[in-house]
Amino acid sequence: MLNFPRWKVIMIALVCLFGITTALPNFLPENTRNNLPDFLPDQTLSLGLDLRGGVNLLFAAQTDDVVRARLNNIADQIRDLSREEGRRRDIPREQRATFTGVKIVGETVQATLRNPDLTERGRELLLPLSQSTVGGINPVLGGGVQEVTLDREGPTFTLALTDQGIEIQKRDAISRAMEVIRKRVDPDGTKEITLQPQGSDRIILEVPGASDPDEIIRLVGRTAKLSFHDVITGLSQDDIANGRLRPRQKVMPTRDGTSIVISERVIVSGEDLTDAKPSYDQGGQPVVSFTFNLAGAKRFGSHTANNVGRPFAIVLDDLVISYPTINSPILGGSGIITGVGDLAEVNELSTLLKAGALPVDLTVLSRRTIGPGVGADNIESGSMAAVVGFVAVILYMIASYGRFGLAANVALITNLVLITGVLSLFQATLTLPGIAGVVLTIGMAVDANVLIFERIREEQRAGAKPFQAMERGYGQALSTILDANITTFIAAAVLYFLGTGPVQGFAVTLAIGILTSMFTAVVLTRYILSSWLKRARWAKLPV
Repeated sequence: MLNFPRWKVIMIALVCLFGITTALPNFLPENTRNNLPDFLPDQTLSLGLDLRGGVNLLFAAQTDDVVRARLNNIADQIRDLSREEGRRRDIPREQRATFTGVKIVGETVQATLRNPDLTERGRELLLPLSQSTVGGINPVLGGGVQEVTLDREGPTFTLALTDQGIEIQKRDAISRAMEVIRKRVDPDGTKEITLQPQGSDRIILEVPGASDPDEIIRLVGRTAKLSFHDVITGLSQDDIANGRLRPRQKVMPTRDGTSIVISERVIVSGEDLTDAKPSYDQGGQPVVSFTFNLAGAKRFGSHTANNVGRPFAIVLDDLVISYPTINSPILGGSGIITGVGDLAEVNELSTLLKAGALPVDLTVLSRRTIGPGVGADNIESGSMAAVVGFVAVILYMIASYGRFGLAANVALITNLVLITGVLSLFQATLTLPGIAGVVLTIGMAVDANVLIFERIREEQRAGAKPFQAMERGYGQALSTILDANITTFIAAAVLYFLGTGPVQGFAVTLAIGILTSMFTAVVLTRYILSSWLKRARWAKLPV
């Protein structure tokens, strides 16, 4: 056990070299780091909000809106099916299964057949809607979660969202909202923000280095839902004032202070945008230039080709920002949005549209700002605690175990270098609880050496020779060390997967520290002490 073949020595040297190489950029000035060769790592420790200062925001997501939008989508699909069925010319009119009274009731959509004798044909039309799945493939073929169920009572069909389908839709909305927030707050990916869900309907956002939470809230809070709608003409002001509108028609305010009636049915939505950027129109006014994907370009081109001479509305967050008249088909898949405002507003809208619309509305539950001074104080106090603990352990080990204590201290320093290197390489965020995890790791690393050294002392007192005492000491203490570290590692894993924010930071540093301390306490110290013993040939171990 005390013999180290060449490959083991090389492995130990490579691990130590890895730690030094990855930890070194933390001690170099920025201009030196920027000039390092490409093959050398240049990442430094990523400091968390409590160490660097910044803004912490907690948002509540209105996930019920996702359910309502899904129900509206199902209702629109039923109306489309009914219209297509009514236009068929290959079967007699009396055999066409069309629906009436399509409405949303609770978390269901109800539709009634005009001809009750065509229930089987109606079921055949609606069955594909009930086979919609989330989280996998069609449940009929295996896997996935059925999102919609289909029932019938007389001529009335009911399509209901399942509980599992609703839950997955909400989780998906939270995930998409987080991705949109990330693109808005950190479009270049350089701010090292922290974004994570909390529970089923909350989102935590931490922006290190930020100082104005209101600016971030304004940027994040804008829903930026862009959609294009048909404008309903021919209605009198009396009809509009008294709400005498057809289903799926809606009165919308315009930017110029008037109101128009639009169809709630979306021609093209912001989800079909592939690009949005600031530009200028022929008059030199700032506008937003946009481009659709192929599907959006096809739908937009088809609508404008069939509605020349009619207006269409561009709606942003429940406000009609423009309602131009279609003078000719727009078939290129691109266009401009006028009337946005000055250049700053155009730039902001371009950023929002390019990031995408929030799938849910967000409400700010709490805001917290940590100044750079507080972060610096935290670093100073945390570092002081780590240094005091580190020095105390070093002095204790030397006083208690002499030269063996020196070997343990070398391993302890190497352990800290490895932890720093791994955290820097993988850009794991270091927080104040993370520093606490490092301090705890120092104690655990020394604890392993104490167990080994005490076992060596016991063997030496029992009359074992130096090589035997060391071999038995390491061998007998190894199982105890493994048990203690494995159980602690499991606890760290549970904290990471069930905890959030600072708890996860503590768990990360603790888990990394356990892995590195196992190497330094068991492998590195054994190599150092065995090398000393082979050279010095002690008659009695100085432990």
